Amino acid sequence: MKFIKNSILSFSLAILLLMGACTDLDETVYSGLTDETIDVNDPEVVGYMMGEALAQFRFLYWGWNGYFDVMEECSDIYMTPKRLGVGWGDLYIPMHKHSWNSTQGHIDALWNYAYVGIGYANKTLDVLPETGPEQAQMRFIRALNYYVLLDAFRNVPLETTQDTEPGYLPEQADAQEIFDFCVSELNAIKDDLGTEKVFGYANRFAADMALAKLYLNYNAYFGTNDNSYYTLALAEVNDVIENGGYSLAPNYLDNFKVDIDGSPEVIFAIPLDHTNASHNYLVNKCLVGAGAAAYGYNGSPWNGSCAVPQFIDTYEEGDMRLGYTWAGGVQHFATEDADGNTIPQSGDPIPFGTDDWAGEGYLNYSRNVHSIDNPGAYQQEGYRFVKSEIEAGDYGTYGNDVAFFRLADAMFIKAECLLRLGQDEQTAADLITEVRSRSFDSAQGAVRTVADLKGGSIYDYGHREYTSEGFANYDPASYIVTIEGGDDIELGGLLDDLAWEFAGEHHRRQDLVRFKMSDGRNVFNGKSWFCKDATTETHWDYFPIPKAALDANISLVQNDGYQGATN
Repeated sequence: MKFIKNSILSFSLAILLLMGACTDLDETVYSGLTDETIDVNDPEVVGYMMGEALAQFRFLYWGWNGYFDVMEECSDIYMTPKRLGVGWGDLYIPMHKHSWNSTQGHIDALWNYAYVGIGYANKTLDVLPETGPEQAQMRFIRALNYYVLLDAFRNVPLETTQDTEPGYLPEQADAQEIFDFCVSELNAIKDDLGTEKVFGYANRFAADMALAKLYLNYNAYFGTNDNSYYTLALAEVNDVIENGGYSLAPNYLDNFKVDIDGSPEVIFAIPLDHTNASHNYLVNKCLVGAGAAAYGYNGSPWNGSCAVPQFIDTYEEGDMRLGYTWAGGVQHFATEDADGNTIPQSGDPIPFGTDDWAGEGYLNYSRNVHSIDNPGAYQQEGYRFVKSEIEAGDYGTYGNDVAFFRLADAMFIKAECLLRLGQDEQTAADLITEVRSRSFDSAQGAVRTVADLKGGSIYDYGHREYTSEGFANYDPASYIVTIEGGDDIELGGLLDDLAWEFAGEHHRRQDLVRFKMSDGRNVFNGKSWFCKDATTETHWDYFPIPKAALDANISLVQNDGYQGATN
């Protein structure tokens, strides 16, 4: 995380330094930042703006209601129910039920973080030379922001300069323009990005990955069925796999430690640091307060997010990623070894009496959850997401780096493209088996066949919800259930593997939108799961333009399916 400490010093800190140095009352007070108050051509100022453009992507990902939430809260893996006796979680109910509108806080946050980052990038590019590594880094981060906006909103303003007249209102571009811009930019900067691996910076292979993601999802974005885009995606990930010099980390969890700059698998990372760039709040969002002691964490978790029970049931016997990713069952105090190292979950059971469904007096995360909101979830309900390393002491997950692109993802994209193209399908199966092999206690358990991947999903889709009250009461009479299963999902086995490998890694929503059922609907809309019902509506594939953005810019038009002030 040296990148954070040495390079991404907040631009706002620079402002404070400028203001704090002003002790002569006759001098100008810099109460606002404009081209008249600072010299944007000063190399030091340009450096600050470049750092801020990169830092804004960190805010986009881990700011409150940021990209992690947008991609995971509406999925079939992870949720934040209304917590009975705790008093929060209501904000996330529309995300889970797919009933959001243009005032949903998550879409406001994503839109704002992305455009602030784009603004810093544009301002920097307005004064940088037209070629070179610094210019390439800014064009990469700008294209990455537009990729996020395309995926989330489709039709958004496309701005490539901050050199505009007062009163200027950006015009909305359609999704094809945004797609074409991202592709053009990423291809144009590959050579200038180079192949050197510098933690926190993009290289050629990060651009490959962004292009591969764009091509892989093209048909989902535009409602087409054009196999040529899978061929294009395949070419990009082949460059990564064959020429990038990356390798799978020996241990799955090496990619989710506090510091991941030692993982040979990480292609592009978002660096965090608990002192200079503290953002990842999962430790508090997921754990029960008393559960902090299982990891030697000194904070006070809020008790919120948990796993969708149906997803927990999909894990295969011997798959260690279940335990790597989720904390379930009785929780134990952390202890220290002779060298003072914290060993999570190694001591006595943690006493906890609230909503004691097991009647044992210990903190015991139940697989079962009553509902998302009717009545909600009791305090010990739901397995908790712990894949992101929880650091002992005061820091928890707040300084954890993010592996935004990693080699396993490139291998999965290659496998998916081969299967969709009907080419070299055994290679596809071998790639998935290779990724799985580090996470199974037997070589045979890791093997996936072509038939496995091309078959249906083993996820037991269908609406599931207990409307009864009482933490130990799962009254069958209150059980709302539909049976849908996953046999009708095309490449359903691959979709399952994507979930097990990449749970909580910011692309489950995207995967569910991309994978289809035999009736033509995608899984995101066409399947029900815990408290969320299937639909034939397709506008849930993307989000509405935020109402605040519409109010601020009369040239913007609301996306199809979301017309109306708050729809």
